[in-house]
Amino acid sequence: MNKAHLAAGALLLLTAACGGGSGGSGTDDGPVTLTYALWDDAQQGAYQQCADAFQKANPGITIKINQAAWDQYWQNLTTQMVSGKAPDVITMQTTYYPQFVKNGQLLDIGPMAEADRIDFGQYRPGLADLWVKDGKRYGLPKDWDTIAIVYNTAMAEKAGLDLGDLTWNPADGGTFEKALARLTVDTSGRRGDEPGFDKSKIAVYGIVAELNDGSQGQNGWGDLAVSNGFRYIDKNPFGTRYFYDDPKLAETAAWFKRLMDKGYAAPYDKKSSLGPDVVLGSGKGALGITGSWMIKTYLGSTEQKFAFAPLPTGPQGRKSAFNGLADTIYAGTEHPEAAWKWVKFLGSTACQDIVADSAVAFPAITSSTERAVAAHKAAHRDVSAFTSQADAQGGTFLLPVSDHGDEIDQIVGTAMEEVWLGQKDARTALTAANQRVNALFTAGG
Repeated sequence: MNKAHLAAGALLLLTAACGGGSGGSGTDDGPVTLTYALWDDAQQGAYQQCADAFQKANPGITIKINQAAWDQYWQNLTTQMVSGKAPDVITMQTTYYPQFVKNGQLLDIGPMAEADRIDFGQYRPGLADLWVKDGKRYGLPKDWDTIAIVYNTAMAEKAGLDLGDLTWNPADGGTFEKALARLTVDTSGRRGDEPGFDKSKIAVYGIVAELNDGSQGQNGWGDLAVSNGFRYIDKNPFGTRYFYDDPKLAETAAWFKRLMDKGYAAPYDKKSSLGPDVVLGSGKGALGITGSWMIKTYLGSTEQKFAFAPLPTGPQGRKSAFNGLADTIYAGTEHPEAAWKWVKFLGSTACQDIVADSAVAFPAITSSTERAVAAHKAAHRDVSAFTSQADAQGGTFLLPVSDHGDEIDQIVGTAMEEVWLGQKDARTALTAANQRVNALFTAGG
C-alpha cells in the first residue's frame, strides 16, 4: 500500500542513525508483548483479528498494534530507530527498506525462513524477491496492489461517457484527454470541450491528479510514462542507474502540465491539500487514478457513487504499477523468536485469509487473493479493473527498489514540482534530477 505519497516522507530517513541494535539470540522465556507497526487504519481491524487468532495459538505472546497515518508513521519510525526503541515487527514499504538495511536496523529472517521451510511459491510471483538484498531476506510478503481509474458514475453518465476502454498518448492525450475535457465543467455549466468554456472558473475538474507523488508516480504519471515506453532503472530490484532523463518521461510530465494549463486539472499551486478521495467525494472532481487499497473507501462512499475503470492504453499498451508490502523485524528486538513467529503467521494463510475475508487488501498469497476477490463479489463490488490488470500478460511493472530511495524521492519529487509549477520545462528539470540521482551511486554510496 502506499503507499502513495512518498515525497511527504522523503527527508525522514536521512536522519536515521547508522547501526541499529542487534537482536538477542536467546529464547523468549515467560510472557512476551510484541509491538506491531501499521499505517493503514482501514486494515487495523483485520490485523487485530489476526492478532487475536495468533494469541489464541500462542498464549505466551501478546500483540500490541501501533497504528499511525502515513506521514506520522515514518516520522515515528525514524525517531524510534534512532532511540533504539522501534516496534518489534514493522510493516515495510519497498522504497524505504534498503535504507534501514544499510543502517543495520532490520533483521535477516532468511535463516529462520529456511529452517521453517517457508514456501515462497505460495506468493504472487515477484513479491518475495523484492525483500532480498545481498543474499539476505528481510521480509515476508504481505499484500499487493495495482492501479486503476476511479470515477464519479453520475458525472460520467451525464457527460455521456463510457470510460471502459480509453486510449492515451502524450501528444494529444487520446480519448482519455477528450474524456477529461468533457468531464470538466466551469461555473456557467460549460464543459471543457464546448465553446465559451472558462478555464479560470472551474466548478468540477475532469481529473484530480495526484502529482505530489515522489519519484515513482505510482498514482498517475508513472503508469502513463511506462505505457509510453519509459523505464525507471537498469535492474529491478537493486539497479544502480536510473533513466529519469528519458524523453518518454518528459513527454508524460509535460502532458500532465498541459492538463493544468487547459483547466482540466487544478493548478498545482492551487490544488487542495486534501486527498483525492476527499476532493472527489466533495463533487469537485470527476475522475482520479488510484490504488486497489482504496477500493472500499470509494465504493463505500456515502457522498458520491464511484466505479473503477482500467487505466488508458498507451503507445506501449496498458501498464499499471505493481507493488507489495512486507512484514519485517527490527534488528534490536528483545524477542526475535516471538517476532519471527508473528511474522510467519502474518505471511501465512491463517492471517492472509482473514485479511481476504475483510477485503481491505489483496493478500500476497495467491489462494488468499482469490478469497478476497470472492469477498468483493459477494458484496457486489466490481474490482476487475485491478485484478484483470494484475493478470494481464505484460500488464504490470514493479516499482523501482534500490539504495538511496529516500534521497531519490526528494530529488525527483522536487524536479516534478518544478515542472508542475511551470518553473522549468520537463526535459530540463528531469535531466538535471537524473544526473543527481545517478551521482548517488557513483559517489561510492
